Parts: sequence; C-alpha cells; structure tokens
Amino acid sequence: MVETFIRRPILSLVISILLTLLGVLAMFQLPVTQFPDIVPPSVIVTAKYTGANAEVSTKAVTTPLERAINGVPGMTYMSSVSSNNGTTLIQVFFKVGTDPDIAAVNVQNRVTTVLDELPEEVIKAGVTTEKEVNSMLLYLNVISNDAAADEEFIYNFADINVLQELKRIEGVGFAEIMGQREYSMRVWLQPDRMLAYKIGTDEIIKALRSQNVEAAPGKTGESSGGNVQQTNQYVLKYTGKYYEPKQYEDVVIRANNDGSILKLKDVAKVEFGTMSYGMISKTDGKPSASIMIKQRPGSNAKEVIANIKARMVELKETQFPPKMDYNFAYDVSRFLDASMKEVIKTLIEAFILVFIVVFIFLQDFRSTLIPALAVPVALVGTLSFMLMLGFSINLLTLFALVLAIGIVVDNAIVVVEAVHVKMQQEHLPALEATIAAMKEITAAIFSITLVMSAVFIPVAFLSGPVGVFYRQFSLTLAISIVISGINALTLTPALCALLLKHQHNTKTNWLTKFYSKFNNGYNNTENKYKQILVKWVPRRLATMAVMVITFVAIVGVNKILPSGFMPTEDKE
Repeated sequence: MVETFIRRPILSLVISILLTLLGVLAMFQLPVTQFPDIVPPSVIVTAKYTGANAEVSTKAVTTPLERAINGVPGMTYMSSVSSNNGTTLIQVFFKVGTDPDIAAVNVQNRVTTVLDELPEEVIKAGVTTEKEVNSMLLYLNVISNDAAADEEFIYNFADINVLQELKRIEGVGFAEIMGQREYSMRVWLQPDRMLAYKIGTDEIIKALRSQNVEAAPGKTGESSGGNVQQTNQYVLKYTGKYYEPKQYEDVVIRANNDGSILKLKDVAKVEFGTMSYGMISKTDGKPSASIMIKQRPGSNAKEVIANIKARMVELKETQFPPKMDYNFAYDVSRFLDASMKEVIKTLIEAFILVFIVVFIFLQDFRSTLIPALAVPVALVGTLSFMLMLGFSINLLTLFALVLAIGIVVDNAIVVVEAVHVKMQQEHLPALEATIAAMKEITAAIFSITLVMSAVFIPVAFLSGPVGVFYRQFSLTLAISIVISGINALTLTPALCALLLKHQHNTKTNWLTKFYSKFNNGYNNTENKYKQILVKWVPRRLATMAVMVITFVAIVGVNKILPSGFMPTEDKE
C-alpha cells in the first residue's frame, strides 16, 4: 500500500493538500479564548419579595423553590442566598458538559410547578430563570464631562441607547449595567402622619394600584347592527399611568364622611428618583454607568470584542450627546492578544530551530526540506479536527502545537534517514531506495505513532475540571502525531523519491568545513558515550542504584515543589 503512494506522488500530495485546506478553513471558524471552558454550567433563579427580610424570604420563597428544583436532571448541587432586601438567589450547578440551555429549561419547568405556593407579591414581580455566563469580556464605562449630567441620566441613557445595542452583537452572552439606577417614582411614607390619620401601607398600595393603571375604555357610538344606525363612533382614551410627582401627590387615599379627602401628599413625599441608591458608580471621580459584558460560550472572544468596540465608535458618533464619552476599565483581549502573540512567536521560533537542527544533522537542503514540509501539514491539518471536536484556539492548544513541532518531525526524519542509508550503502536510485526503506520501517512508523499517541490520549479520560482543562491539550497533540504518521507513510516517501539525489559535490567551502568539524565532534561524543555504556551496563547493581536514586529524587522534588491547578499569570 505504501508503495502505491510512492509510485503515485500526486495522490500523496492531494491527501496532504486536502488536510491543509481543511485546516485553513477551520482556522477562520475556531473560537478564540484564553483557556478552555472548564466551569460547570449553572442556572440562577431570582425572586423578589418586596419588604421581606431574609428569614421571611427563606421560608416563603427559597424553601419552596429549592424543594421543587432539587433533583433536576444533571444537577450536582445548588446554593441559595436570601437577603434582607427581599431578594432570593438560587444557583443550581450541573455536571460538566451539560447543555446550559437545556438545564435552564428544566429548572424553569420545576419553578413553574410551585409558583402557586409563592406569595402574590413574588409572582407579580416575577421569578426569573437564566443560565449563568462566566467568561468575562469587558467592563465598559459611559461617562460625561457635562456637569449637568448626573449618574441617573448617564445610567438611563446607557440603558436605553447603549445596552440594547450591545446585547444584539453576536457572541455577547450577557450585558448588564451595574446597579439599579432606572428612573422611578419614589413615594417616601411618613410614619408620624400615617399614625395621625390612622392609615396603613396596605391602604396606600391599594389606592395606587387602583388609580395608577393603564386602562382600555373601549369605544362609544358603535353600531349594534339594528335599524338604528349610529352616525358617530368614538374611540375612548384614558390618561394612563401617572408620570409626574404632582399626579401622584393628588392620588386620593381616603374620602371621609365629612367630605374631606386624604391625598397621598398628606402622608408621604413624592419625588422623581431612581430604583435604588445602593450603588454609586464613578470613573476618575465623575459619575458613570459601568456595563459588564460576558462572552457567549463557543464564540470568538477577539472577534466579539472587536465588534463591540466598532459598535461603540458608531454610537458615539451618532447617538452620544456632547461631552459624553466611554472607556474600557477591563479588556480581556489585551492579555489574550499578548498571550497569543507570545505563543505564536514561540511557534515560529520552534519551527526555525527544528529546521536548523535537522539541517545540521542531515547536511542536505533537499533532505531538510522534506521534514520541514511535513510539519505545517500536521499542524494545520490538526485544526480541522479541533473544530470537529468542538475545541477552541486557546493557550493550551497552541502550546500543544508548539510541543508537536519537535515530535511530528521525528517520523519524517526516520524515513529520510532510512532512504539515505539505502542510497549510500546499496547505491540505489531514490525511487528504489525509498521503496526498499519503507518495506523495512513501515511497521516501525506505525509503532512510533501509536506509542507517542498512547502517551497523551489517556489524559483525555481524566474527569472533572482537570480533565476538561487538559483534554484539548492532549487530543490536539495526539491528533498532530497521528497526522504526522500519515504523512510519514504518504507525503514523506513520495517527496523522498522525487527530491533526494546522490551527492557528488566534492567542492570545499565554509559549509563543508563546518560539516567536517561537526561530524568529527559528534563522532567523538558518540565514541565516548559507547565507552561509558560498555563500562557501566554490565554492572547491574550500579544501574539499578542510579534508577532508584532518580526515582527517589523525582518523588522528593515533587513533594517540595508547590502545587497548583495552573500557574499564576501577571495580567497587568
């Protein structure tokens, strides 16, 4: 079979070109992230019980929800927090690999079964269920140099004109303005006046709900279809909900028997304010609106950030008022770009170093060119399988490709050396020498490929976050090794038959002098190593002692060195 590829080099070239083209196409579709997604998917259930403290929220809201959610398919555990402002947060964690969308639907179905058991205020406020997005992208600050623009104005401007645009960008999984500064009508009750008028909060809430409504009054003058025809028909309109403090102040709370009327302004102060005053957002001492943006799983972080920045430039030109600006307090692409740049630089350096080392040892440009061509085919071809397996271009997969450069070149070197031996010792032409060499080393190439793959593939079967983290690294490396084995049986022998020639160059130059000195030095080193082996190999006890000392040293150093999941990196 291998002889077929040697005698039909076009077939071998087509296979390699196909692998390369698939890899190039996959390169533009693979998502780019800093690390693989190792965080278990989680779903957050949020409920609001206005006016309740933590204890009441726990009994009335948290407990029924937890009882319903418990046991949802794929769940590992859940945690809940009930605060004194009436907010309940339940976070449900799932096994790694669970589809977060399916998990959110399952949790929502469980929550629906107990809605009738929750207090009426909680149902009206709504119980939200949403999947959590963990990949942070940006912190965006919208600021203004206009002294008249306060924090409330900036927040609501960003909420209406900026946030909605950002949520529509492909790849944005979560976008939210920190805090709750939406415009709202605040009614500040005065307990002393309420006591004097003998009125409670329930009566005030009832009056607001009954008078501050959006109503549909219908029509008048509509024909009934009888003999009497209506000449005029009117669509009735209602003023709708109030939007000014004065309108709220005139809300009638109670009408007394003596004809007096108790209005809201008699027992409360009404002002146009914000939903909450619990958070203050400032950038460089100026009021601002801070927008947190997270990445959707499977998207390209670099591309998403570029689209966000381009959209912000458009918004500033078309919608921002004078003196309003924005900046980025946190941008993951800065560290991501720096990391990728260094890894790609290392990738290029490793390829150049491998080329130089192979050239020094083979001492022939044609022979060096064959392994050099096999390396990019293996690395680029690996990208197509990465896309097929749902991997991403991240630091671990790039490190795997860097390490693969020194490994995938081995199979090609074995083939070239074997062909050289046949050409020099048996004086065969390149085609016959390649066929003869491949008959001897095909089984060896299979063995090398399988053994090297067996070193890394077991790592892919590790469970938990560690397994997820290093699975992409191990399989990327194993795939590149397998592709290098395929190249060694197809492309490399075909190139050997086409490119290799007998060397008849007797001209002396600086390169041949360097080769002569290098070969003499290498031969001397090889002879000294042989002498050491001849001296120490028969001494079994000494050999075993060296092995035991090495093993003990490895165990000892392993206990001394600090351990950790991954190295700490400086992101400043």
